[in-house]
Amino acid sequence: MAKYLMFQGTSSHVGKSILTAALCRIFFRAGQRVAPFKAQNMALNSFVTADGLEMGRAQVAQAEAANIAPRVEMNPVLLKPTGNASSQVIINGRAVGVMSAAAYHQGYSLKAFDAVKAALQKLSAEFDTIVIEGAGSPAEVNLKANDIVNMRVAKYLNAPVILVADIDRGGALASIVGTLELLDDDERALVKGLVINKFRGDVKLFLPAVDFLEQKTGKPVLGVVPYIDKLGIDDEDSVSLDDKTCAADGEVSIAVIRLGKLSNFTDFDSLAGEGDVQLFYATAPDQLDAADVIILPGSKNTSEDLIGLRGKGFAEKILLRAEAGSAIVGICGGFQMLGDKIFDPLRTESNHAELDGLGLLPIETTFAADKFTRQVTLLAVSFDFLGSHIESTNLDGYEIHSGESNLRGRKIISAGNVMGTYVHGIFDNDDFRRQFLNAVRKQKNLPPLESTRNLRAERQQNYDRLARIVEGSLNMTLLKEIMTLG
Repeated sequence: MAKYLMFQGTSSHVGKSILTAALCRIFFRAGQRVAPFKAQNMALNSFVTADGLEMGRAQVAQAEAANIAPRVEMNPVLLKPTGNASSQVIINGRAVGVMSAAAYHQGYSLKAFDAVKAALQKLSAEFDTIVIEGAGSPAEVNLKANDIVNMRVAKYLNAPVILVADIDRGGALASIVGTLELLDDDERALVKGLVINKFRGDVKLFLPAVDFLEQKTGKPVLGVVPYIDKLGIDDEDSVSLDDKTCAADGEVSIAVIRLGKLSNFTDFDSLAGEGDVQLFYATAPDQLDAADVIILPGSKNTSEDLIGLRGKGFAEKILLRAEAGSAIVGICGGFQMLGDKIFDPLRTESNHAELDGLGLLPIETTFAADKFTRQVTLLAVSFDFLGSHIESTNLDGYEIHSGESNLRGRKIISAGNVMGTYVHGIFDNDDFRRQFLNAVRKQKNLPPLESTRNLRAERQQNYDRLARIVEGSLNMTLLKEIMTLG
């Protein structure tokens, strides 16, 4: 029978996803068959499995840390916000409709728990250990009755819970004590330990606080995990965009427009990791003036984000920069915005049956009720961009989009200094990424650089680094005892 360990947090963005990835790596290195699990994700960062099913990106990174292929059982319920207080609901990798927050939480979520239980049964039969991630806080009293991702999972499995607090945000001690106080007695009993995360400074100075916490709560502090800079591991949601940094003196400036419904921003982490790149997320049109490359990223609501571009002045600025010769790139929803027209006869995204695109690429897009979700490999691409010829083979990526465009079999469309594609993850291909950047460098009269990075190898090294730091920060003996006792 599988052993379980569950991380819950005092709030969102305390580091549950990263600690789950760390433990997956630690147990994998110890020779165990380990899998990650999160019952329900609310995120616009998603991925497509080999069998064409959609799941949260965080569990993909955790699966990678566990050295296994991602599968939809690791995240059976995915909520993708589409507008004000509504989300597309995805069960077992397939969209079942758009629901308001009230309709989902008050009626549907407990039905979705059947998919959660079925997924857990499958994973438990195949793996030695399952590391489970909660969501937000288990002490949200207005949501607890219909919650399917925190204590309902812990109770169903009788899984030991480790409560995580982020000390970098302040108030960690109060948030731990307050969270435990708001839990029911049986829920509090499942909390077997505490972890302080993202600590900066001399941990010896924090030891009196550790003693206080243990005396006040009766729960052992399993460790104080330091703040880890430049993790190089995919993030779950857009909150983490505020923490992203890159080379401040990069010769190539790349602006990614921060759309209201921006999705799959992990598409650009590999670009930000290049030493000659300065990548930032633009929130105002004037920020585009100095950018060599302007990227329109994916969007969960292309129509509304296109309207927003015009309302905020971004559309006019993009057209001016395109005319001035700046590189313009669109990915997925951003690709659709660069075309001539967007048609929505079924009103899948907005009340607009037809919208004018930016007119920078010769495509038209029509939205349909069903989504395209599939992994792709581009055996060969060959096109001109910025006066350079880009030619590459075996590019891996994936598609997630509702609209169908007149692409005539092409996966990448280029017109001078404008380029677009439906393929997420295309910049994760090392040779293609460097050819793209060298085309920009050539336009700036800069010498080309050799492709020296191996992104897949880097990620494996990052998981090992994370595992070493976390393993050295936690009382692993006590943690294993807690897991054994269940």
